Amino acid sequence: MYGKPRKYTNGEITVYWKPSECIHATYCYSELIEVFNPRKRPWINMQGASTEEIIKIVNKCPTDALTYKWNKDIDKEKCMPVGKKEPEIITEIKIMENGPIIIKGSFKIIGTDGKELRQMKVATLCGCGNSGNKPFCDGTHNKRGVKN
Repeated sequence: MYGKPRKYTNGEITVYWKPSECIHATYCYSELIEVFNPRKRPWINMQGASTEEIIKIVNKCPTDALTYKWNKDIDKEKCMPVGKKEPEIITEIKIMENGPIIIKGSFKIIGTDGKELRQMKVATLCGCGNSGNKPFCDGTHNKRGVKN
């Protein structure tokens, strides 16, 4: 349904796009259409702006559907010893205006049956009550007439 994750590079950084995490918050294409243009294929043109401008917009993505890494760091990761522990992440909860509730960090989401729904580091929970994928946001809040 959502497609597989994709990556795009300009030689300095690689931008990763996870369609399944995208809630169409629109920061990317409304603020930098030269790079993020959903009407074009591929929809990300890494030559459309400077690395700094791209990073600024990617950092605005509330769900981490868009992330980036410096290419020099990617090369270092390939040489990293197996089993290196990631630093502890502080959990952050962000309420989007007329949108979802975004949780980032280390957490579990337990369903009404008491079972863990899935393990994740970022979750977007429906804030409007109209998602077809409750408790998760599916972008329905962006459709005309839906308000939180």
